[in-house]
Amino acid sequence: MAIEQLPDGRWRVDVEPIKGKRFRKTLKTKGEAQRFEATCRAKVIDTPDWSPKPKDRRTVSELVKLWFDLHGSSLSDGVRRKAILDEAAATLGDPKAIAVEGATVANLRATWLAAGVSPKTTNNRLGYLKAVYNNLHSLGVIDYPCPFARLKPIKLQERPLSYLSIEQIGEVLDALDDRADTSPHPPVIARLCLATGARWGEAEQLGPDRLRGNLVVFANTKSKRVRSVPISDALAKRLRAHWKKHGPFTHCMLTFSRVLETTSIRLPAGQATHVLRHTFASHFVMRGGNILVLQKILGHSSLTMTMRYAHLAPDHLQEALLFNPLSDESALTQRTF
Repeated sequence: MAIEQLPDGRWRVDVEPIKGKRFRKTLKTKGEAQRFEATCRAKVIDTPDWSPKPKDRRTVSELVKLWFDLHGSSLSDGVRRKAILDEAAATLGDPKAIAVEGATVANLRATWLAAGVSPKTTNNRLGYLKAVYNNLHSLGVIDYPCPFARLKPIKLQERPLSYLSIEQIGEVLDALDDRADTSPHPPVIARLCLATGARWGEAEQLGPDRLRGNLVVFANTKSKRVRSVPISDALAKRLRAHWKKHGPFTHCMLTFSRVLETTSIRLPAGQATHVLRHTFASHFVMRGGNILVLQKILGHSSLTMTMRYAHLAPDHLQEALLFNPLSDESALTQRTF
């Protein structure tokens, strides 16, 4: 019985509205006991935390599908990310998502590295996996945070950015021009990237409707922002003449990479077409260009990204020449011991 009368006339309440939540209390009257019981049972309805929630048995692959349906499908690289996440779920053995621990994901990371995946790409994949939990948690789809949130990415050694010298720029453009009869687009796209700092993919998408006078307008960019960059009269005329003769640009990144391999230039892996963007930014800074203006031209959302080129400025850290302990040689020659 939830309520029973004791020999001394008082009333004892023994109620368990939900399993694991039991309340006992002794009161003077039956009415008080009934009200106490009703209060305990009402709290189960009014206070969700009192009600036990069923265990979340969804697997990692199920969360990946939910993430893609609710968020990932809206990303420009959502399909690619989902393929990576599906593979990660399979490698993990597709466990219950709530039970994935930091050590488990650390082992997954070690598997990627052993398979030859670069540390940078490994960090990206780890970020994608964390984002699944974080996005679904913020949407209320899961009621727990990422269980391996404290797992830190691999600390990467900063590498100097490669860029082309004036002589190397000439070598690349000459090699592209030599093949212009069979591959007319790469020479023009390369010049456009060198003149504006655009990514190769952004330049490929450019058409006559995005050339307004001597201003090129880049849309569908990595930062999701439209940006405009002025170009010279000569380049604007060349673009219009090229489109009139050859039509819109086609995908030719691979052609550029193959032509680059025929030159004397050797670049780090993954920097084939992107070296043109680095070259624009590097020469811009070396010639005294303003770093804040460069940020706007490149479309960087954070100045931190643009600051990678700051060391190329003519006056960068010139104080090191003035204030180092060997700068005053006359004082050193006059020292006495």
